[in-house]
Amino acid sequence: MQTGELMSVREYLSTSFRPDCDYVDGEVVERNVGERDHSRLQAAIIAYFYARRKEWGIEVFPEQRVQVSATRFRVPDVCVILAGSAPGQIFTTPPFICIEILSREDRINGMQERIKDYLAFGVPHVWILNPQTRSAWRCTAEGMFETQELRTENPEIVLPLAPLFE
Repeated sequence: MQTGELMSVREYLSTSFRPDCDYVDGEVVERNVGERDHSRLQAAIIAYFYARRKEWGIEVFPEQRVQVSATRFRVPDVCVILAGSAPGQIFTTPPFICIEILSREDRINGMQERIKDYLAFGVPHVWILNPQTRSAWRCTAEGMFETQELRTENPEIVLPLAPLFE
């Protein structure tokens, strides 16, 4: 859902939104968040990564602004960076993983532009999870692939879905 409000990048970066909003080519774009299923899954993912951060050499961030291009900022539900990459207060280098959690109003096809932004920016792992259907997709330039387990290499990270959806 878009607010229809046009503003400059500078204005966007100096404005606080609750919840935080994306910024796409001058428009502030609202994100669907705030429902129990969404929050619960987001918390479970963050806790899972946080508990393994030292072992995997990662850091995990909820709702972190990521500048994917000069005029686009996305706020993934969860993003993971490699420890020590120190990207700053707003990430201007690609996170290792960007995770989006669907809310009831979200549709997979509505996520296409976000996915394209992440992939074009160089995010190597883009994942979408749906708490209502208990399903997940890994997204690549070749398409979206439903999966029962999300994983990466270098470092090897495995995110099993069943315990997260319990």
